[in-house]
Amino acid sequence: MDPAVIIIGFIIFAVVIRLISGSFDGERVEQYIRDMDCELIDKSWDPFGPGWFGEKDSRIYEIVYRDRDGRVHRAHVKTSMMSGVYLTNDRIVEDRLKRSVEEEKAELPRRLAELEQK
Repeated sequence: MDPAVIIIGFIIFAVVIRLISGSFDGERVEQYIRDMDCELIDKSWDPFGPGWFGEKDSRIYEIVYRDRDGRVHRAHVKTSMMSGVYLTNDRIVEDRLKRSVEEEKAELPRRLAELEQK
């Protein structure tokens, strides 16, 4: 068999495995964020994120999520099938709690309607 065919076959196999594991990672990270009563806004693979050196089986993602108080966070997530999900470098990048009076007034009718429906 031609060595080039074998090398191309291994490359295709590695890409397929990476795509499959990435799909499982996405579901695992999204469920973890949902369990914290937060909303995942964005997720992107960050292979050289914090803790990458020496890591063999975990994958690292940079995520953006909104917590239950409306603050937007940016964090790194390390995950693998066996180790679960771990957040690192979690920092608030947008704090809704520091809104202006005008923003608060605009939000109030929607929030009141939401409370009346409960």
